[in-house]
Amino acid sequence: MIRNTLNSKQKSFLRSMGVALEPVVNIGQEGVTPTVVESAKEVIKKRELIKVRVQKNAPGEPKDVLNMLTERVDADLVQVIGRNGLLFKRNFDKPRVELP
Repeated sequence: MIRNTLNSKQKSFLRSMGVALEPVVNIGQEGVTPTVVESAKEVIKKRELIKVRVQKNAPGEPKDVLNMLTERVDADLVQVIGRNGLLFKRNFDKPRVELP
């Protein structure tokens, strides 16, 4: 089950922030492995908003792969453009992103 706790104004705000981000998690031919999930969890805990890149040799459609990662990280999938996805998960201990 994909979380959808963001309204359209918040998603728009996060998308504008995501333009400047570089992908910090890459999903390759192995797909969404436990290592990829752990890496994404660590990075998203620190940054709250991350960009994920699905490589051309990854199994499945990019949107399906990103949905799977989103579920396993327990985050919100803000946007998918081509092979890039933007994931957001609030860190209540040390928030870095102030949503509108």
